[in-house]
Amino acid sequence: METLKDYADLDPYKIGENIFNLLDNKWMLITSGTKEHFNMMTASWGGMGVLWNKAVVTLFIRPQRYTYKFVEENSSFNVCFFNQEYKPALNFCGTKSGRDFDKVKETGLTPVLSPNNSITFKEAYLSIDCIKLYSDDLKSSNFIDKSLIDRIYPSKDFHRFYIGEIIGCYLL
Repeated sequence: METLKDYADLDPYKIGENIFNLLDNKWMLITSGTKEHFNMMTASWGGMGVLWNKAVVTLFIRPQRYTYKFVEENSSFNVCFFNQEYKPALNFCGTKSGRDFDKVKETGLTPVLSPNNSITFKEAYLSIDCIKLYSDDLKSSNFIDKSLIDRIYPSKDFHRFYIGEIIGCYLL
């Protein structure tokens, strides 16, 4: 796997796009693992902001997702964003499991190592490397709006959330 060569370091405070639009409309590709064995999944639930005086990304991953194992077993993850032409590839990565498909082969995306040795993709235009700071599971007892449990979690497969410090942000 080659190392990312053409990129510009970006201060995360200067990401020029609306975070709500990035997550809800463009989606993010979450990737974790090693260059020998990694997986990626598309997500639109998450956040970016400041916590503990650090720029952070927050992810939500259900335990049955294949990427869950990779994020659990590794200290870092990457989130990246693509132009609209890659929406079919992102849709594939969000609806098919890496247990059953070679997502790189199926989507044609090109994995590359970031400057921090995280996996990102040559076709992305924004790539963010994070190291995990915290994780926990959503708990039914903590929901104020209990209707969310029946609507979003009928199988009681609550997401685990991960808070990662942004250690690299790149425009590709």
